[in-house]
Amino acid sequence: MSRSARTADQALRDDEAGALFFGLENSRGLILAVSGGADSTALLVLAARWAKQLKHPPKLVAVTIDHGLRAEAAREAAAVKRLARRLGVAHRTLRWQGRKPATGLQEAARNARYRLLAQAAASAGYVHILTAHTMDDQAETVLFRLARGSGLVGLSGMASVAPLPLGEDRTVFLLRPLLRVPKARLLATLQAEDIAHSEDPSNRDPRFTRVRLRSLMPDLAREGLSARGLSRFAARMRRADLAIEVAVGAARNALAPLPWPERGPVRFDTARFAHLPPEVALRLLGRAISHTGDEGPVELAKLESLYEEMRQTASRLRRTLAGALVTLDSDWIAVERAPGRRFRRAAASRRRTAAMPKRSKKSFTK
Repeated sequence: MSRSARTADQALRDDEAGALFFGLENSRGLILAVSGGADSTALLVLAARWAKQLKHPPKLVAVTIDHGLRAEAAREAAAVKRLARRLGVAHRTLRWQGRKPATGLQEAARNARYRLLAQAAASAGYVHILTAHTMDDQAETVLFRLARGSGLVGLSGMASVAPLPLGEDRTVFLLRPLLRVPKARLLATLQAEDIAHSEDPSNRDPRFTRVRLRSLMPDLAREGLSARGLSRFAARMRRADLAIEVAVGAARNALAPLPWPERGPVRFDTARFAHLPPEVALRLLGRAISHTGDEGPVELAKLESLYEEMRQTASRLRRTLAGALVTLDSDWIAVERAPGRRFRRAAASRRRTAAMPKRSKKSFTK
């Protein structure tokens, strides 16, 4: 079989394209995140092809984010605009303004990208944003999180649907319709239609962890850890995670039914909590800390450390974590908002002063 024949055979067919966007036919409009790279360009092409098959399609708006990090970005955004016009799709370019961090640049850029996409959806009155994450991206995500010691939630990889809160009880949804599609098939789709795409040099920069992991994929595939296998692993982890979440919900209803006070205390019977399966107990404790605390998400390793200390102690225990105060005694576990840092420092100072031995004036002056 010739190379052109193989490419045509791998290219996504119209029926496959339609299946990717099934259920979105009645949407008012869809935001397509299109950087100009191969994957997002294929998303644009496939969405436009799908929309043309519908009698009353949603309005498609391709949005390109210029992060202000590369001189080529403006030229790439212009190329996306030309292709979108050719396909009958509206286009907008949004820019990430302000200073860029010296460290954690990729994470900061990703957060800025999602924020700008969410704002674009909200201003248009749409609730769906489509990104071009592929099966290969899912595999890299699983490896990335595995290397960082993630638990079951992290090893579930990226979800096909994820909420993006906007505040004021407004939410848009991030959809990843290509999550089960190999990158090779998207490349074949573009080649079959003779559509060009850009290449971001940061995708080849070995300073970034994802790039280094990507370079390992061919060797891992030969050992059985292919992108398809890792994607299947993520799906199984997600299935197990959902089952555990059901058990956590049942435990919460049995030990401390909602609603929980905003600042707590949330109370669990100590003996009943101790009999929960460890993963269920760990998540229930984490949920109470996240609810009452005010310092952001609970770090898994710190939560595990606290839980193990609670399991092993035979006496009363008080610990703070993520802005929550956890108190364990023989009858109850109470989780509530921790006092402010200034109050805690003052209290600690008073305890140290009270614990100091009393001195006479004579000994003090020596």
